[in-house]
Amino acid sequence: MIDLHGIISIAGMPGLFKVVAQSKNGVIVEALADKRRFPAFASHKISSLEDIGMFTDGDDKPISEIMKLIYDKENGGVCIDHKKDEKEIIEYFSSLVPDYDKDRVYTSNMRKLFGWYNQLQATSNLKIKEIKEGAEQGDTKTDSLIKEKQITHKPKDFNKVGIKTQAGNRKTAGVRKSGDA
Repeated sequence: MIDLHGIISIAGMPGLFKVVAQSKNGVIVEALADKRRFPAFASHKISSLEDIGMFTDGDDKPISEIMKLIYDKENGGVCIDHKKDEKEIIEYFSSLVPDYDKDRVYTSNMRKLFGWYNQLQATSNLKIKEIKEGAEQGDTKTDSLIKEKQITHKPKDFNKVGIKTQAGNRKTAGVRKSGDA
């Protein structure tokens, strides 16, 4: 499968974007084509490519699997141009996914998929997701490295810490004890 983590599409904006950071009201995204960064707010219609799938006669097929099929067919190269004739687009897609639902998958969906694939390929963002069996089953080498990296620290006793005020007097942080018990 192709790793599409963090790659999004925003309705009304051409191209694909990578999520860079989170802001107070949305996310900061970077355009894959020109590396321009801007905020995407909650009012934008944002779709993560990881969550998108195509209808088939059986279960829905995620586009990461379809992109992997394209990647294997083209040996990592570019696929058919999304602006080609409708018959060529349908023929190419049906060679990849022969059991797609012909009533619910439109040519525009196929064009969008091929355009996304070509853009990811042109910007070197096509990465194969490898599932490692050792990491799932608890790799002892990885676990020992994690344990070595853990840092233990003592929590500070805030009642004993002195804080200087503007006047220079030391003031104790925490609960103030009065002379009366």
